[in-house]
Amino acid sequence: MNLLHGVGDFFSLDIGTNSMRIVQLSGGGQRGWTLQKYAYVPIDQKLTADSSDLGKKRLGEAILGAVNQAGIKTKNIALGLPASKTFTSIVETETLPEKELKKSFKYELDKYVPMAMSDAKADYVLLGPSPNDPAKTEVLVSSVAKDYAESTMEMIEKTGLNIVAMEPEPLAMARSLAIPGAIDATMMVDFGEKSTDLVIVYKNQPRLVRSIPGGFNILVSTVTGGLSVREDQARQFILKFGLDSNQVEGQVFKVLNSQLDNYAAELAKSVRFFQTKYINGKVGGIVLSGYASMIPFFAEYIEAKTGVPTMKGNPWQSVRTTQEQQRALVNVASEFAVVIGLSERSND
Repeated sequence: MNLLHGVGDFFSLDIGTNSMRIVQLSGGGQRGWTLQKYAYVPIDQKLTADSSDLGKKRLGEAILGAVNQAGIKTKNIALGLPASKTFTSIVETETLPEKELKKSFKYELDKYVPMAMSDAKADYVLLGPSPNDPAKTEVLVSSVAKDYAESTMEMIEKTGLNIVAMEPEPLAMARSLAIPGAIDATMMVDFGEKSTDLVIVYKNQPRLVRSIPGGFNILVSTVTGGLSVREDQARQFILKFGLDSNQVEGQVFKVLNSQLDNYAAELAKSVRFFQTKYINGKVGGIVLSGYASMIPFFAEYIEAKTGVPTMKGNPWQSVRTTQEQQRALVNVASEFAVVIGLSERSND
């Protein structure tokens, strides 16, 4: 299994809580990317949560249906791994010539994986000299439980598809949302249905990777109980009125304020942790994705709470699309950060 490296010709799959997204790109590098094929397919939460053999079979059938809908011909697939199923960290090791370092680090890998190596699938990438100490090299280490990885591969391969790479979703998300030419560090935040993925990129490399429990579903539950409305109404209220204190007498904002205050505090804590570790580093911006980019006035709220300029991210920033594709994707475009990031992987 290849967790992190280039994979050749492939398409990408991101299986979310409520939908799955498929993308196949062409191009890359300085020429930029072009969207070739895509699919967005809503799915039942019960399907993605069902780990039984029948549940896996039905999920596999749904994946094949999405692939056929997209018109994709290649069997090679790059798959996103949920942050909740992976462990990713950035560690430092003594700087050595690259070949020697790669050889020696293989024997150190078990020190950075939070389970027995016999129970894990692990991979690593050399990030380069540490911004703090040129005598040290930073290494990104990522691992996933072998049982989960093999079960996922078996489910996919039974459909006739061939997994050529797996990658933690936060790393893929950061790739598509990264701001080209940014001098300061940037924090990318993907606010999902059940969790929030956070990555801080500095000098073109990920330096902090976190997953915060709780996502949009907690906001929905808060509004459902606080305003005594149905769940579907709560979702509509949040996505329509958001944090605008002038709408519906500011009721949605008032109900959500304490919950979001805790959320913003977690983001601020991550900023402080990064800036404490990297003395010369500064988080110059926060980029929002997923529900965070869909909720009105969410960016303004986070900026006010953290003191860091905050903006909605655009995962399509390096991807050329036709007007027809843009019209078809307009309502769901912000949900493609992970799958586009998977597709923008290097083929080196």
